[in-house]
Amino acid sequence: MTASRKSVNRETIMRNLEPSYYTDPDMFRRECERVFWRAWQMLGPADAVAQPGSYTAARIAGASVLAIRGRDETLRAFRNVCRHRGAQLVKHGSGSCSLLRCPYHNWVYDLDGSLKQTPWFGDGEDFDLADWPLEPVSVEVWRGLLFVAIDPEQSLTAQLADTIPELSGEPIETYRVQREERLVFDANWKVYTDNFVEGYHIPGIHPEFFQAIEFDAFETTAHDNLVRMSAPPREGLFYKGKWLWMWPNWTLSLFDGGMNTSRIDPLGHDRTELIYHFYFADDAPDTATARAQTIERNLDVVRQDFEICIETHANYASHGYRPGPLSPRHEQGVAWFQNRILAAIDH
Repeated sequence: MTASRKSVNRETIMRNLEPSYYTDPDMFRRECERVFWRAWQMLGPADAVAQPGSYTAARIAGASVLAIRGRDETLRAFRNVCRHRGAQLVKHGSGSCSLLRCPYHNWVYDLDGSLKQTPWFGDGEDFDLADWPLEPVSVEVWRGLLFVAIDPEQSLTAQLADTIPELSGEPIETYRVQREERLVFDANWKVYTDNFVEGYHIPGIHPEFFQAIEFDAFETTAHDNLVRMSAPPREGLFYKGKWLWMWPNWTLSLFDGGMNTSRIDPLGHDRTELIYHFYFADDAPDTATARAQTIERNLDVVRQDFEICIETHANYASHGYRPGPLSPRHEQGVAWFQNRILAAIDH
């Protein structure tokens, strides 16, 4: 196991995590229980659940959840799991409904989670519909973004921490989502996160991006549940020059007239899905082409990281790698993230 890392010191050369933290299925199960299911998860735009009956269903490290707006206009969230035999109630994604009907045996739940009907179930002396509501989970909206938590160990405000002042000057709640993209690749979610929270790889992996920023002035700083990367942009860069990663697994990047967010969701110890949303202030039809180009340029940068992440994961799994040193200049974010993971899974 890597030596204890209680703080990030620019004068100290840290080492990368042992490969087993990325390749061991048992380690991944601990992360699900102690990281993903105890932390608030950013699911995307709150607009998706603005109207009565509208819902968003998602997977959180294998756990299926559902946020839905009731007829009373109250926002609630539940396990997306029927209380009868555990079937998934609605498919992942956003939609609307008047009732929640299990596709397996037709149990029917109201939008407030109460069980209303159990067709053909039969009479049972001890069976009472009121005893079998959907299992609730926590839900909140922050600045136009929807968050849920299965078993939160702290409030959403406490988890957001330094993200709140970091984004206080940005009008993020005025942007409207215009596109969702889901990208899947075969590598551990932490391999990708390690990559996201440092700019050291930019010259090698993103040559066009490298030419569009003042790389000598690239800065990575670790804060409370936030890693901020920034660099002065040159002419032609569509980004504003600031990229944010927030504990435990979501990102926000700003560009002129909008932003993107992503949630880094593990599908297993060796497979990861990125759920991207793209938001804009402008939704005029005559600027649709320009917005589409901005989205594609964003996605081009994201996809450029996949090959190196896949290869790195394979090297970790092959026992051909021993932990190397982390750059005190460029990899403060990596050290902070890895320390935070160690603290969470050993808690």
